[in-house]
Amino acid sequence: MLDIIRILCIGIVVGMANVIPGVSGGTLAVVFNVYDQFINAITFNLKAIWKNKKFVFPILGGMALGVLIFSKIISFLYTHFPFQTNCFFTGLIIGSIPLLFSLMKNGGEKKVEKFEGGASRIISLVICAAAGFILLMIFNYLENSFDKSSVENMILPDFSTKLMIRIFIAGFIGAVAMIVPGISGSLLMLMMGVYTIIITAIPALFNPDTMLHAFFLLLPNGIGVLLGLLCGAKAISFLLKKLPHQTYAVIFGLICGSILVVFPGFTDFASVTGFISAVLCIICGAAIAYFSSKFEAKKDAE
Repeated sequence: MLDIIRILCIGIVVGMANVIPGVSGGTLAVVFNVYDQFINAITFNLKAIWKNKKFVFPILGGMALGVLIFSKIISFLYTHFPFQTNCFFTGLIIGSIPLLFSLMKNGGEKKVEKFEGGASRIISLVICAAAGFILLMIFNYLENSFDKSSVENMILPDFSTKLMIRIFIAGFIGAVAMIVPGISGSLLMLMMGVYTIIITAIPALFNPDTMLHAFFLLLPNGIGVLLGLLCGAKAISFLLKKLPHQTYAVIFGLICGSILVVFPGFTDFASVTGFISAVLCIICGAAIAYFSSKFEAKKDAE
C-alpha cells in the first residue's frame, strides 16, 4: 500500500511538471527512478498493463491529478516564487546525477561489479552524453527565443477542422517529447500555438456553461497524447533494450543540461534571504531525489 501511495505521489509531481512550459516531466520520472518502469509499462498489450496495474494505475492517476488539481498551484509558485521553485527543481536534478551515472555505466543493470567495454565504450558514452547535452542546449535556445507572453488571458476558440487536427498533432508531438528527459512537451505545444487552448480548457471542464466546449477541444489532444505516449514509449523501450548504455548516456547528457536550463542564476544569491532560501531549496530537492533513488534501489534488492 505504501508503495502505491509513493507511486501516486510521484505521478502527481510528474503531472505538475508537464503543465509548465520548460519543465520536463520525463526529467522528474528519471529523478524518482521510475523512468524505465514507466516506459516499459506503456504498451498496447492490455494483459501487460493489467499485470503492472499496481504501477500503471497509480502513476497515470497521479499524473492526471497533478494536471487537474495542482496546475494552478505550480503556476502560482512560478509566478510568486520563481527563484525558489527553480532552485528546488535544480536540487532534484542534482540529486539524481549519481543514479543516472550508475545507470549509464551499468546499462540499467542493478548490480555490475565493474565497468566493462574498454575505451571504445567510454568514447561512445561520452559522444552520446554530449549529444544529449547539445540537444537540450539547442532546445533551450529555441525556448528563450519564443515569446510566451500569449499564455495569459486566453479564451476558448471556436471549433474548426484545422484547429482539431492541429490540437491532435500538438498532443502527439508533445507527448513524445514529454517522456524524453529534459524536453518539455508543454513548451512544444506552446510553440505550436495549442498550449494556451489546453491550459484554458482544463478548468473550463468544471464550468457547466463551458463543459461541452472544453471537452471537445480537449478530446483530440487527449487522443494525440495517448498515441504519442504509446509510440514514444515503444521507441525508447526498444533503444533501452538494444543500446542501454548509449541510451542512458543520452539521457545523462539531457539531465546534466537541464541543470543549466532550470538553475535561476546567481543574481538573487546576493541577498541573505535569497541565498538561504536557495540553498535550502536546492538541498531539499537534492535530498528528496537522492534518498528516493536509494529507497528504490533497496526495494529492488529485497
